[in-house]
Amino acid sequence: MKFSKNVEPIIAGICVTLVICILSLLTYETSTGIWLMISFGPSVFIAFTMFKSRIAQPSNIFFGHLICIIIGIIFNNIFGVSFLTLGLSVGLSISLMMYFKCVHPPAAANPLIALLSDVSFEYVLFPVITGSLVIIILSIFINRFVLKRDYPEKFFNLKSK
Repeated sequence: MKFSKNVEPIIAGICVTLVICILSLLTYETSTGIWLMISFGPSVFIAFTMFKSRIAQPSNIFFGHLICIIIGIIFNNIFGVSFLTLGLSVGLSISLMMYFKCVHPPAAANPLIALLSDVSFEYVLFPVITGSLVIIILSIFINRFVLKRDYPEKFFNLKSK
């Protein structure tokens, strides 16, 4: 069923709510670990509102978050928190996302999360990898089967432009 342009934003908002609720439920109501982090809010927004954009594609969501959290944790472990490490970690993360063609703007917050929250490498698995996969799987399912959208346009952005 294709939704009208007036109803589609409401349905998309409900779907975003569902994804964040699932990540929150897994975080707060199970003993499996943390599944939710701050930068996932805008990631879900992009996956449902800008679904045709390159930044909304699964590889960008997954690898953008992965690269940026690793950079943040490395900076935190080696240099600690300072005005310089906060800026440099975000700058390097953006450069690497651009270099590897996996730009995902919400992931640029991950180095700040890592540095300001003093997270360890365990944070890479929970919530970054697991949460990103939940977002990707639910976004594909909901966009394709509920909202009847052609998402994703591609899984991997390997072709250079």
